[in-house]
Amino acid sequence: MTHSLPSVPVTTAPFSTPDATLAGFHHHYATVDGVRMHYVCGGNQDGEALLLLAGFPQSWFAWRHVMQELKEHFWLVAPDLPGQGDSDRPETGYDTQSLAQKTHGLMQTLGHTSYFLVAHDVGAWVAYPYAALYRTEVKRLALLDAGIPGITLPDALPVTPDKSWKTWHFAFHTLPDLPEALISGNERIYLDWFLRRKTAAPDAFTDEDISEYLRVFLKSGGLRAGLAYYRSVMVSAEQNRELNSQGKLQVPLLAVSADQGSIPDMAVPLRAFAENVTGIIIANSGHFIPEEQPQALARELHTFFTM
Repeated sequence: MTHSLPSVPVTTAPFSTPDATLAGFHHHYATVDGVRMHYVCGGNQDGEALLLLAGFPQSWFAWRHVMQELKEHFWLVAPDLPGQGDSDRPETGYDTQSLAQKTHGLMQTLGHTSYFLVAHDVGAWVAYPYAALYRTEVKRLALLDAGIPGITLPDALPVTPDKSWKTWHFAFHTLPDLPEALISGNERIYLDWFLRRKTAAPDAFTDEDISEYLRVFLKSGGLRAGLAYYRSVMVSAEQNRELNSQGKLQVPLLAVSADQGSIPDMAVPLRAFAENVTGIIIANSGHFIPEEQPQALARELHTFFTM
C-alpha cells in the first residue's frame, strides 16, 4: 500500500524589481481581496512605517521626490490605489471606504500595524475613512490640499472664472459618457493641462513625468477607473458623514495647504471634524505640493512625525 504525503510548501521572497531612479526602493505586487495592488517600498528598515497615498490623475510616482528626502528616516510604502497606476482596475469598489479597506488589507499583508499616513487629493479622500476605521493603527495623519467628500468638500462648487478652473472637473467627471468621449484620443492634452495648469510653475512636471502619468492612464480601464472615484463621490460622502457621527478624529492631523493650491487653508474646515489639527501653508506651490515643493514638504512631515 502506498501512502500519499502532503506537498511541501517552498518559501520564497516576493517578486520585486528595483526602481530605476530611487536607489533602495523596489516595486512589488500583492493581491488583496482579489485585487492586485502595485506598491513601491524602501528606505530605513529600522524606521517607522509611513504610508503614502496619491491622488488623481497620478500614482505612487507622485511621491518620488518626497521618498528620496525621507528615506533615511522612515520605511516608506507608496501603493497605487485600486484603479490607479499599475494596480488592477476593478469594475466596482471606488467609494473611499472600500478603497481604504483594500489599502488596509495591503498594510496587513505587509505586517504593518502602526504607522504614519500622508495623503494628497483623492488619496486624502481615502485617508479620512482609513483613519476613522483604523484609529488604533494610524499614529499621525497628514492631508494635502483636498476637500473630503461629506466632510469639507462643499456641495456647491465655485463658478467664478478666478476659482472654477480649480474645481470644474468635479462635475465634469461625474457625467455619464461625455468625459470618455472628449478625453479619449486626447489623453496627453488632458493630463498636460490638468497637471501643469494646477501648479505654481508648470515646469515642475517634465515631459518625462507627463509621459509616466500618461503610460498608466492609457492602461486598459485607466480612464474609467479614474472617473470612478468621482462618480462614487456621493456614496463616499454618505459613508463619511456616518463615520463623523461616531465622533471627531482623535489622531493628530497636519493639514497642508499651498498658497496657490485648491483650498486656502485646509485646517480651518477640518477642525470641525478632527480634535487635534495643525495647519501649514507652503509658499510658491500649487495643488501638486509633493512635486512642486518636495523638500519643504518632507521637512514639515519629518518634524510633524517626530514630535
